[in-house]
Amino acid sequence: MKFLKSKKFIVLIISVALLVIFFYYGNNSIVTTSITYANAKIPAEFGGFKIVHISDLHNKRFGDGQSRLLEIIEEQNPDIIVVTGDLIDCKHTDIDIAMEFITGAVNIAPVYYVSGNHEYNTPEQYSILKEKLSLAGVTLLENEKTEISRNSVSFNLYGIADHGIYDPDSTLEQFDIDKEEFNVLLSHRPELIETYANYGFDIVFTGHAHGGQIRLPFIGGVIAPNQGFFPKYTEGMHTMGDTSEIISRGLGNSIAPLRIFNRPEVVVCTFYTA
Repeated sequence: MKFLKSKKFIVLIISVALLVIFFYYGNNSIVTTSITYANAKIPAEFGGFKIVHISDLHNKRFGDGQSRLLEIIEEQNPDIIVVTGDLIDCKHTDIDIAMEFITGAVNIAPVYYVSGNHEYNTPEQYSILKEKLSLAGVTLLENEKTEISRNSVSFNLYGIADHGIYDPDSTLEQFDIDKEEFNVLLSHRPELIETYANYGFDIVFTGHAHGGQIRLPFIGGVIAPNQGFFPKYTEGMHTMGDTSEIISRGLGNSIAPLRIFNRPEVVVCTFYTA
C-alpha cells in the first residue's frame, strides 16, 4: 500500500514538472514565422525587401536586455522593423523593459511604431514612452504617413494610432490615399480589415489578438479582444479584396497569464514584385 502511494506521488511530481516545463517553453520560446508577399505594385527595387514585425511585447523580457529576442531579429537581417502596439502593459507599465528592446532594435534596422490599446489606456506613461522612442530614433506614426525609399523610388508607409481606431473612417480619410501607389499600413487591431480594404491599403500589419491566447488543433484561437470566442483574425495572412493583412500572435501576455499551443512570435515578411 505504501509502495502504491509512493508511486502515485512520484507520478504526480513528474506530471507537475512536465506541465511547468510545457508552460514555460510555450511562453518563452520564440518562433519565427516567415511570410512572402507579392504585388505588382511593389517597385522592382524592393524585391527581397524584408520587414520584421513585432507586436504586443507587454513588457515581457526575453533574456538579459532582451538578448534572445534581439538575436532572433538580427539573424533575419531586416530592412526595417515595424512595431504594432502594446510595447507596455497597462498593469505593468515598466517603460525600461520596453526600451531595452527598442535600444537594441534601432541598432539592427530603422524602427517604425504605432500605439496599441495599452498605451492608449495609460496616457501618462505613454507620453513618457513616446519621448523615449523619439530620442532613440524610432519613427512614430501617430495617424501619419512616411515614405520608405530605395534607389530613388519609394512606397508609402502609414500608421494609425490606437486612439484613431475609435473613429477609423475620420482618421483614414485624412490620408488621401493614392491607390495607384503601393500602400502599407501599421495598425494594432486586425478585426478592422474591411475598413482597411475600403481605403485601398495593399498590406496591413496588425497584432492585438494574441493568437487567440489558447490555440486548438484544427480550430485555431479560442478568444481575442474585440472578436470574442473563436475569432477569425488571430494570426497569419488574411485577404479581403486587394488588401492583405498580416497578424502577429505577439510576444507577451496581458490579462491572461499563459499562452497554450501559442508560442511568442516574430513575423518576417519579404516583399516581391508579382
